[in-house]
Amino acid sequence: MLKKVFGSAVFGVDATTITVEVNIAKGVGYHLVGLPDNAIKESNYRIAAALENNGYKIPVKKIIINMSPADLRKEGSAYDLTLALGILSASGQIKSPDLDSYLIMGEVSLDGNLQPIKGALPIAIKAREEGFKGFILPSQNAKEAAIVNDLKVYGVDNITQVINFFDKGEPLEQTIINTREEFYKNLDFPEFDFSDVKGQESIKRCMEIAAAGGHNIILIGPPGAGKTMLAKRLPSILPPMTLSEALETTKIHSVVGRVKEHTGLMAQRPFRSPHHTISNVALVGGGSYPQPGEISLSHNGVLFLDELPEFKREVLEVMRQPLEDREVTISRAKFTVTYPSSFMLVASMNPSPSGYFNDPDAPVTSSPAEMQRYLSKVSGPLLDRIDIHIEVTPVPFEKLSDERKAETSVEIRKRVTAARELQTKRFEDLEKIHYNAQMNSKQIREYCRLDEASKLLLKTAMERLNLSARAYDRILKVSRTIADLEASEHITGAHISEAIQYRSLDREGWLG
Repeated sequence: MLKKVFGSAVFGVDATTITVEVNIAKGVGYHLVGLPDNAIKESNYRIAAALENNGYKIPVKKIIINMSPADLRKEGSAYDLTLALGILSASGQIKSPDLDSYLIMGEVSLDGNLQPIKGALPIAIKAREEGFKGFILPSQNAKEAAIVNDLKVYGVDNITQVINFFDKGEPLEQTIINTREEFYKNLDFPEFDFSDVKGQESIKRCMEIAAAGGHNIILIGPPGAGKTMLAKRLPSILPPMTLSEALETTKIHSVVGRVKEHTGLMAQRPFRSPHHTISNVALVGGGSYPQPGEISLSHNGVLFLDELPEFKREVLEVMRQPLEDREVTISRAKFTVTYPSSFMLVASMNPSPSGYFNDPDAPVTSSPAEMQRYLSKVSGPLLDRIDIHIEVTPVPFEKLSDERKAETSVEIRKRVTAARELQTKRFEDLEKIHYNAQMNSKQIREYCRLDEASKLLLKTAMERLNLSARAYDRILKVSRTIADLEASEHITGAHISEAIQYRSLDREGWLG
């Protein structure tokens, strides 16, 4: 007897429907075909124990299971439930007239309980596209899948519930969430708030400018100055995610199984902070069966690289192209996957190996040669893609002990959002440009026009401070953002002079 059950495989950030055909005939043997990996090949032991512990059994006959399309590699343990129901239905142990109307996924424990799966959201999107009546999956993933409207999602805890649903008509509880309500409920409660930061007003201003224009930023300062604390709070002042951004972000996190249990849509922008020992594959994505890397997991959010010179040089170099293209393409012999990676890069570094540069009270100081060697670990082309360089100084005791409450992230975010709205309007006719940091030379010439006094100021600054040519475009982009924060149509000398301050590493005496 032949039965068909449907599961799904995830490639990149999209799902492909897999047809599981179970044929039971005379003879003895268990044959699983269709390019399954070891986790799927081992499933017959898990399924046999789970069925036995719940009053059913794998028949002693010739069982052939084909996972179609047979030339696509299937991986993971999420097909256990699909295979188990196919075997029960094909062997006549359960009646299941509408088994093929549902998409079924889940890993089965030996006692029949279900374990969570990866990629529930892209699978649910595919199930709706292909017109399935419903999606049955472990209850831990139900909220994530229920984001997709016009699809019945059933979260189950045990294989017995699914068997009784098909065999005895016992109803399953449908998971329903109001996506918009869920999304807006968590929007204004960031985990980290700028009101926690004492002092550092100039750095907060810098962060606000970076958030408003989507500029990459590097913080340079001694240990304990608050670089990490400030970076962690940056996502809280970025404009709130739109519903489509939230869906896109949740989809990527779903693929790697990083969506927190019993949560639906991700309302807060992601903040990723990989350790400096990370490999280039872990950072940009890849592997023999490609998975998204840290730059894709920080899509629509912030990627924070703490202690930038400690990262291996080749790791930083592979990030150059995704920073420009805002997506990363991973090619293999048989297929190619593309992951989105539109993120804000925030980096921090000590000014010297000891961390204390030009500090007379420092316990350790570094020689100029040691400093130069340390700073040269960060390549020019990577710095070229960072618009704002700012020096962070330690906070004096008076500011640390100050009891007054600082400005909250929600208040700063209002100004940032207003500036972003101006940019959205400005670039509405341009397909790939949404905020100032994405402008190329042509748009800089068009939208960053200077009057004579401002031109003279910029010329003098570049000559006096010995700023490089690459600093010119960056200064114009940043001054455009400063003007947008003030809702000013034209860039003035005040905007230019503030932007010039944010190019520390271009000055003579920093990087040779």
